[in-house]
Amino acid sequence: MKCFILDDEPLAVALLKDYVEKMPSLELVGATTSSIEALEQLHHLTVDLVFIDIQMPDLTGLQIMEMLGNKSKFIITSAYNQYALKGYEYNVIDYLMKPISFERFYKSVLKAKDLIQPIIPVADLAVVDQNDPFLFVKTDGRFVRIVLNDLQFVEGMKDYLMLHLINERLIILETLKDFEQKLDPTHFMRVHKSYIVRLDQIETIERNRIFMGDKIIPVGDTYKEQFHQWMQRLK
Repeated sequence: MKCFILDDEPLAVALLKDYVEKMPSLELVGATTSSIEALEQLHHLTVDLVFIDIQMPDLTGLQIMEMLGNKSKFIITSAYNQYALKGYEYNVIDYLMKPISFERFYKSVLKAKDLIQPIIPVADLAVVDQNDPFLFVKTDGRFVRIVLNDLQFVEGMKDYLMLHLINERLIILETLKDFEQKLDPTHFMRVHKSYIVRLDQIETIERNRIFMGDKIIPVGDTYKEQFHQWMQRLK
């Protein structure tokens, strides 16, 4: 989905840009703090989804939505909830209250994707093929095949996971406990309440810290004994 960000606060624009970059299903085609500039660009660009603030100088978000009509769908980003009902008179998919967490942003984008780009669900399960080293995971409303040899580590972040692959990162809505059940324990190990690592991707071990590229992963107290037993087998 091609998206655009409009907010008169530079920090808010920067935050949303960072969130958009984490979403493979989103392509940022423009971002500005000026409502006048945004209106001009949105008239000429093909934009599926606009993240738009309400209270801004020159033109409010409501005025811009009215002027654009049905050209794009909108997700309102505001610190004020009094505009929620009014906003739904336009093509508003969701209303995000500031400060906006990534978890809330992610769910809002999934909602937008279902409305803008409906898909036919294949299944709601991700299953490891025991004969081949790959796994299908559901991300952004689609199933993606990941090669397990490329999976370096898994990072738990509240209700979703960040899969750190060699060349990309994927976000999935799943618990670390459930995802752990799908992995071969001879290759992957839970080393912390928030981390699972692929053992043959570990570069350096120093005390209770694992170094993988520029990432330092702590070994939690609960998992130290199991991890140290694995280390002993390497000697």
